[in-house]
Amino acid sequence: MSITATRKSELIKEHATHEGDTGSPEVQVAILSERITNLTEHLKAHHKDFASRRGLLMMVGQRRRLLDYVRKNDQSRYQQIIERFGLRR
Repeated sequence: MSITATRKSELIKEHATHEGDTGSPEVQVAILSERITNLTEHLKAHHKDFASRRGLLMMVGQRRRLLDYVRKNDQSRYQQIIERFGLRR
């Protein structure tokens, strides 16, 4: 369900905006998207796992709030994130 430390570091390197960047919205959205994908696959096999479903909904809400923040501050950056991760909206 969760991502490994090596996968997380790969995501950080891939989406970082500068050296040592771990907290930019791009990195946070990348990590959340990876966790959401993994948890979605878990829930397909374990459809009665309601605790994990709640966690999934909380992660989706967190990602939505991050994207709303980016859209409010920098529209072009928001469009780049949406296209890169293949998110709707």
